[in-house]
Amino acid sequence: MSDSPQSSGHRKYSYQVTEGIERAASRGMLYGVGFQKSDFQKSQIGIASTWGMVTPCNMHINRLADDAARGVEDAGGKAMQFNTITISDGISMGTEGMKYSLVSREVIADSIETVIGCQAYDGLVAIGGCDKNMPGCMIALARLNRPAIFVYGGTIMPGRVNDKNADIVTIFEAVGQRASNNISDEQLEEIEAKSIPGAGSCGGMYTANTMSSAIEAMGMSLPNSSAMAAISPEKAKDCFRSGIAVQKLVERNICPRDIMTKTAFENAITVVTALGGSTNAVLHLLAMAHAAEVDLTLEDFQRIGAKTPVLADLRPSGRFLMVDLVNIGGLQPLLKRLLNIGMLHGDCMTVTGKTMAENLEEVEDYPANQEVVRPFDKPIKPNGHLVILRGNLAPEGAVAKISGKEGLSFSGTARVFDSEEEALRRILDGTVIKGDVIVIRYEGPRGAPGMREMLSPTSAIMGRGLGKEVALITDGRFSGGSHGFVIGHVTPEAYAGGPLAIVQDGDPITIDAEKCQLNLNLPEAKIRQRLQNWQTPVPKYERGVLAKYARSVSSASLGAVTDL
Repeated sequence: MSDSPQSSGHRKYSYQVTEGIERAASRGMLYGVGFQKSDFQKSQIGIASTWGMVTPCNMHINRLADDAARGVEDAGGKAMQFNTITISDGISMGTEGMKYSLVSREVIADSIETVIGCQAYDGLVAIGGCDKNMPGCMIALARLNRPAIFVYGGTIMPGRVNDKNADIVTIFEAVGQRASNNISDEQLEEIEAKSIPGAGSCGGMYTANTMSSAIEAMGMSLPNSSAMAAISPEKAKDCFRSGIAVQKLVERNICPRDIMTKTAFENAITVVTALGGSTNAVLHLLAMAHAAEVDLTLEDFQRIGAKTPVLADLRPSGRFLMVDLVNIGGLQPLLKRLLNIGMLHGDCMTVTGKTMAENLEEVEDYPANQEVVRPFDKPIKPNGHLVILRGNLAPEGAVAKISGKEGLSFSGTARVFDSEEEALRRILDGTVIKGDVIVIRYEGPRGAPGMREMLSPTSAIMGRGLGKEVALITDGRFSGGSHGFVIGHVTPEAYAGGPLAIVQDGDPITIDAEKCQLNLNLPEAKIRQRLQNWQTPVPKYERGVLAKYARSVSSASLGAVTDL
């Protein structure tokens, strides 16, 4: 038998199951899964695959895991593949099943931690596709703090309907168009049949592409890993190279917390802002920072957003899809632009073993005639679209997605719903009218439980042509595909006795994105009296996954984590 592992990280953990006579049974089990005698002298690298046929986002990831495994083996390691779960937000959106979506982030993180910790793997490649895969994988990587790399499964190619690009949001908004009789049943059927042509994550700057971009900006994936089509040869090569790269990280013992520093998270926030990314980035980056023991707060998003322009003209608010960004060079030229203007920390370590600045040295700028990414002197919005609001309706903060197209303030009267389903019905049947502030409550992490996304209501609003005429406030969250005058993550949530719980139909509400205020315009004495009279609702679940989650989950303002 060989000596114990070197300080480099080679076999730092795996020797525990391969060395000594007392580990004969362990070695016997490994012979059973295909080990040769020489394999016991190699670093063991776990390949965490989120493959599943439950969603187009992940249906190809088994093949990508094979590519990553080949890279590990080519670099002299021993690849050990295993699976974790995935769910589909797009399929479950607007249903009771959507309550499991955010829960899946924790299940993914816990399952990867469990396998890697139990099996004593020396390093890890995690491959994610759908929204919760990415933060789930990253939370696990940060907790374990073993040499690791994340690989994004890649974006979907656009569907085509009436000679126009289409995607998942096209379908959701078509529902509102059908409810308004602007399209026929036949037209709706054509849209749903042609908008999602195959493998890959939803095609705009929605949550999946937002998080993959944030992770690349953080330095935890290879350059341009976030900007590749799922079915492209480049993505297969990306996975192979990632397998090689993780073996080098093991040799140098470079671990996630060496990379996931406070400045790396600031880089991620800057890039999310420049891209006009999803509000879910706030929730997920807070959770990832918690796992990495980095002090990140809502104020960091507000601070960085105040000085960072929105530059990318990407859906849902803009014109272009992720594949359009891919076609002009991906994320790297934007990173270099941000670095050159002093908005990016170039000294951050990355999974290449080089700093961000070193990675960007040879990167060329975007083509001169492209329209996807604006220059700094002609931004889509001069400061960030993710606005942290506070006030008597959100004492601990709320997250607004303000593109600027909806205006910067809204005053109206409350129309209150205690569930997403009821709100959607009343939007579609015409009950919700111009001037309404739609309040959807008891949809927070504890109250739902699970903090559902509100893509169905926000898309119905847009489909009915009310995008500039109504606002929506919720203690739930939004899909990356949501747009309009929408405010989510209201904390404390209604179930925890937050002020959202005592809003009544007709109450006046003001949203001011410039002053970062969200207020219920009632006398303080009346608000106090209502809060005193309020009673905690009966929990919706007493047993099972959702009940366990409700008992352990923190506030959305802390990332909705379950391990405080």
